[in-house]
Amino acid sequence: MKANQADYSVRRMCGLLGVSPSGYYAWLSRGPSARERADRRLRDRITGFHARSRGTYGAPRIHAELTFEGVCGGRKRVARLMRQAPYPGCSPPPAGHNHQPEP
Repeated sequence: MKANQADYSVRRMCGLLGVSPSGYYAWLSRGPSARERADRRLRDRITGFHARSRGTYGAPRIHAELTFEGVCGGRKRVARLMRQAPYPGCSPPPAGHNHQPEP
């Protein structure tokens, strides 16, 4: 809505979106939710694991490490946070490409 405030009034945009202007302004002044704060803390932990594994651990291994340390969070949540970061896992080489070429 901020991008369109030069062209349209806040009242008009809120009417089109089906929200009240007071609700919009309350949302602007609100801080991050509890889930956003928890995701930020978990993302920091994921960053540490990813750095220690030199970028090779994917979501399943990082989830296993977090579970071992007693941190609550599902595998899909870890995968979502890794996608948002973005921290891709390391894929194994294709089959048949793991040998040295003949001289």
